[in-house]
Amino acid sequence: MNKIDAPLVVEAFYGISSPWAYLGFPRLREIVAKEGARLVLRPIRIIQANGGIPLRTRPVARQAYHRVELLRWREFLRLPLNLEPKFYPCRTIEPAARLVIAADRQGFDGAALSWGIQSALWSEDRDIADPATLCSLVEECIGTDGKALMATSDTPEVMGAWLDNLQDAERLGIFGTPTYVFDNELFWGQDRLDFLERKLQSVKNFDPAPNVPSVLS
Repeated sequence: MNKIDAPLVVEAFYGISSPWAYLGFPRLREIVAKEGARLVLRPIRIIQANGGIPLRTRPVARQAYHRVELLRWREFLRLPLNLEPKFYPCRTIEPAARLVIAADRQGFDGAALSWGIQSALWSEDRDIADPATLCSLVEECIGTDGKALMATSDTPEVMGAWLDNLQDAERLGIFGTPTYVFDNELFWGQDRLDFLERKLQSVKNFDPAPNVPSVLS
C-alpha cells in the first residue's frame, strides 16, 4: 500500500477540560469528515515533562491574556462558553478521559460523549469530575447504561490505553492541548486547524506517479 492509498488518520491528543479543545472540537470533526479521514481520540493531560504549564500555575499576566483570547474565540466561533465555569479547574479529568476511551473501545460514539462532557463543563456548569454526572452524560450522549460504562473505564485495558496516550504524547514532543497529529506532523492548538486541513488535502491529492511527457518519438 503506497502513501496515497493509506487511510488518513488524525490523532487528537487533548485534555478533556481544555477550553481550546472544546472550541476546536466541532471544526475538527467537520474537517476530518470532509477530507474522508478517521479521527482517533487520545485524551491526555498537559505533558509537563515537555514544558506544558497548567493554567493555574502560570503568571497572572498569562492567565489574564488567556481570558481575553477565550472571549475573542467564543465570539468568533459563536459557541457558548462560560469564562468562569463553576467546576474549573477540575478536581480531576482522568475519570472523564478514561470514560471516552472506554466508549471508543466498546464501539460507542466516543466523539459524541467527549463533546457532551466538554460542553457540560464549559457551557452547562456541570461537574465532570463527579461520577454521577458522568453517568448521566453517558446516557444523554450515547444512550447506554452510564454505570456499566463507568465500570469498564477502570479495567486494565482502558488504564493501559490512558497511560499509552500519555507516553506517546511525551515521546512525540507534545506539551499542550489540543495537539492534532497527522502524517507525523504536530498541529498545536485549535487555531492551527487551517494548517491541519491543508495538510490533509495535500496528502489526499498527492500523486505518487505524475504524468511525465515521453521523450520517445
